[in-house]
Amino acid sequence: MGLIRSEENIEIASSSGEPQGAKISFSEKLGYGVGDLASNLIFAAVSSFLVFYYTDIAGASAAAVGTIILLSRLLDGFTDIGMGLIVDKTNSKHGKARPWLLWMALPFTISAIMLFTVPDFGTVSMLIYIAITYNVVHIIYTAINIPYGVLNARMTQDSYQRATLNIFRMFSAIIATIIIMFLTIPLTEFFGGGKTGWIVTFTIFGVIAGVLFVVTFLTTKERVSAVNVDQSKVPLKKGIKALSQNKYWALMVLFSLVTYTANGLNGGLGVYYAQYILGNPALVGPLGFAGLFPVMIGLLFVAPIIKKFGKRNSMIIGLFISLVGTLIILVDPANITLVLAGSVVRGIGGMPVVASFFAMLADTIEYGEWKSGVRTEGLVYSAGSFGTKVGSGLGAAAMGWLLGLGGYVGGVAEQSESAISMIIFLFIWAPAIIAVIQW
Repeated sequence: MGLIRSEENIEIASSSGEPQGAKISFSEKLGYGVGDLASNLIFAAVSSFLVFYYTDIAGASAAAVGTIILLSRLLDGFTDIGMGLIVDKTNSKHGKARPWLLWMALPFTISAIMLFTVPDFGTVSMLIYIAITYNVVHIIYTAINIPYGVLNARMTQDSYQRATLNIFRMFSAIIATIIIMFLTIPLTEFFGGGKTGWIVTFTIFGVIAGVLFVVTFLTTKERVSAVNVDQSKVPLKKGIKALSQNKYWALMVLFSLVTYTANGLNGGLGVYYAQYILGNPALVGPLGFAGLFPVMIGLLFVAPIIKKFGKRNSMIIGLFISLVGTLIILVDPANITLVLAGSVVRGIGGMPVVASFFAMLADTIEYGEWKSGVRTEGLVYSAGSFGTKVGSGLGAAAMGWLLGLGGYVGGVAEQSESAISMIIFLFIWAPAIIAVIQW
């Protein structure tokens, strides 16, 4: 498919003239970044542990969970479009995007606690509860994450400043993911294990996340406004027509669909790989950290590289490096040293993608306004979020289905040979195949 190689340099197609908005201060960038720390205290857990929690703690079927996740994510993708319209039509003294961070902070906290509180129901009732709470948390997440993404585009029109904002955002997301990787299992055990341990742990994470969203609201400022039209009067039909003329946006949505399918697969598989391939579930932390640490460090230095070589070229090089990491793991998939080394190399390769994607999506807003005369930030981000959510859902669902197809049985000490083979395939081969598609 060659998604990146087909994508031209979006920056040169942005609206002409000097970028709107002052230079963003370090404190404001940091304030913006902690919004993704808030998000990922919950959604890194959703990616890394939720399927495991459903199958091994709550006792649900992996295949059933996979089906619920995919159907929910498809529905969630459409709610993104509605939220995008709402953001475009929001007018308050705090702006279009910022007020939603304040309004939805408490509901986000409550829904996160509900997600990891599956009662001891019968099988059918349990699956109904899972379906309801999974959808509720994602609807609320949509109501806070779409405005959070739009906020990047409303803080500045300077493409480089947006890239640095995205770096702060991604750095914070990685910090949250590392926290989740290393602390979730120890905290659940510290608080008594079983369902009680998970409830207490995610009550703590949920409260912290809500507070951090309020911090982002208090420390950021919207500066950018539309050039050509009053966005509160743009009808849906006109907004969608404008999107249809934005070829760069379409490419980024397709790229996000493929990228987040890989993330959905990789995120939840670490705990299975650590337990059944490496033989030690405690290795899920080091395994996740090996992939995240080079991204976290690289984000501190990647801005000048992106500025010199461009976002697209940096991402292409990164995807090639990630394939090298896969080759290292293939030498011996059960050797912890090689798996960690390969994961580090994969992390280095993934760093330019992490640093560039949301900034590139923001760049398509200016191109769309230049092309159609309509600035629809909410729709651009909501439709882009559709790709990320459906991709993540497809990846998580595929993991559940394929584990079920391989004969995986939750909560047992040993798995069948076919289940072991499936875990290895999903951890090693599936990401490599997707990287080739992205390239």
